[in-house]
Amino acid sequence: MNPANPTTIGILSDTHGLLRPALETALTGCDYILHAGDVGSAQVLERLAEIAPVTAVRGNMDYGSWCHALPAREMVEIAGQCLYLLHDLYHLDLDPAAAGIHMVVSGHTHQPEIVTRDGVVFLNPGSCGPRRFTYPVTFARVRITAGKLRPRIVEIEG
Repeated sequence: MNPANPTTIGILSDTHGLLRPALETALTGCDYILHAGDVGSAQVLERLAEIAPVTAVRGNMDYGSWCHALPAREMVEIAGQCLYLLHDLYHLDLDPAAAGIHMVVSGHTHQPEIVTRDGVVFLNPGSCGPRRFTYPVTFARVRITAGKLRPRIVEIEG
């Protein structure tokens, strides 16, 4: 990818086997998709891969032979930005700022959040799977433009 051209990443978590048509539509046009675990089934990843290249990690509710190949943590570089992906932020095993990471992506809580600490963006896209409690159904869209991360939470009809 040309760093001068914007790159769009769809970030989701906690699908728990449910891939909503509204989410598929919202992800159209993304250059990459990151899934922060609790995928729920191989079919979810297969459908996402029809939209854009996918990187996914295993969540605490991902079990069975289909998910053995999914790592617990993954580092990806997209458009010159280093993103660290894991399911549960409690299991963060490094100092992101010291490691040169620009964004830490996690899920697990089903609660969307974007915060910056020590120059590192911490993003939880919330959950776009079955509704839990009164939490919104959300994912995140991150645009990388001229080397800057521009994350936002997107609510979808659920």
